Amino acid sequence: MSKPITVPSLGESITEAIVARWFKSVGDAVALDEPLVELETDKVTIEVSSPAGGVLTEVLADSGEEVEVGALLGSVEEGAAAAEKPAEAPVPKPANGSAETAEEPALSPAVRKLVEENNLDAAAIPATGPKGRLTKGDVVGFMDAARPAPSAGPAKKAPAATAPPPPAFVSTEDLPARPEDGRGEERVRMSRLRRLIAERLKEAQNTAAMLTTFNEIDMTALMALRSEYRDSFLKKHGVKLGFMSFFTKAAIGALKELPAVNGEIHGDEIIYKNYYDVGVAVGTPQGLVVPILRDADKMSFADIEARIADFGSRARDGKLTIQEMTGGTFTISNGGVYGSMMSMPILNPPQSGILGLHKIEKRPVVVDNEIVVRSMMYVALSYDHRIVDGREAVTFLVRIKEMIEDPQRLLIDV
Repeated sequence: MSKPITVPSLGESITEAIVARWFKSVGDAVALDEPLVELETDKVTIEVSSPAGGVLTEVLADSGEEVEVGALLGSVEEGAAAAEKPAEAPVPKPANGSAETAEEPALSPAVRKLVEENNLDAAAIPATGPKGRLTKGDVVGFMDAARPAPSAGPAKKAPAATAPPPPAFVSTEDLPARPEDGRGEERVRMSRLRRLIAERLKEAQNTAAMLTTFNEIDMTALMALRSEYRDSFLKKHGVKLGFMSFFTKAAIGALKELPAVNGEIHGDEIIYKNYYDVGVAVGTPQGLVVPILRDADKMSFADIEARIADFGSRARDGKLTIQEMTGGTFTISNGGVYGSMMSMPILNPPQSGILGLHKIEKRPVVVDNEIVVRSMMYVALSYDHRIVDGREAVTFLVRIKEMIEDPQRLLIDV
């Protein structure tokens, strides 16, 4: 019996993914729940496992193709045994050069449709998919490369012979040197994953009335407290005491006072969340991901630090799940770990607020009419002005400032 391989649910607000790679080829034996294909979204990479033990009999979506939730990726013949594959004789290209019969291996439905709609010769397009399969990205890149550049002068007759299209990746050696300085350029096509991330970030700017307000925090007291209890905290809980647990606790206190920052707009309604699922931005080689601290208001300092450390470790290995990346009500992003002094973080839709932390720097400040050196940090709150007023945004950062500058307030909840 044939078992379909489909795109699973990808979490809240995520409707499509990109096929990153197949771990198996058509004809290979597979075991039940064995990973078959890797999918990428703008938030996380996931593996789709085999629905049955048997043989992979069909691949319908090649590497680089965009697929929607529920789409058919391929199929597995349950209980079948993999047979030794005979050597394949070369398939001669027909005289008419049609895309229907000249392509080997066969085209996927999405690629075939694109080739036929644009009257292309599939055999003339360089293929980069598994076992020489043509991907949708190959066809799009071929058409982009073949599209003539605009010219200000009169059109010239094209030569009889058509030159092969340039590769998607062009090295500096393949480009003409600039006459004025002899320098070259390197041009690389954006990956589909990067394009998807760019689209979602731009969508956030286009949808929300986003504003950012700033404040600065004297970190001296918190740094002294952390230094005093660092060793004993590590010995008791087995995890280092960082700043993120304090800012998470402070943010929750401010969110309870100003619920609009923890809410979201849905149509013509405002949804106020009575729970606090705080997203913590984590940098990875593939990009920024935001795992969620569920019910963060019920977690201890040690719980928060341990969970963040676990998120960071698994994010770098690509082991975070979709469930761990969706459903947050508020986000904290710490650009200070990369040396950022000030920034305006972008909202994570449909959330209405994101707190940006920055680098701690010693600066001269006035305290009790005297100039003293203090460890200072700029903080930023980007918010959706459709739901959060300026007064609420400013008050939110003031509450953060008050609790961090006097961290004992976090212990007695004032």
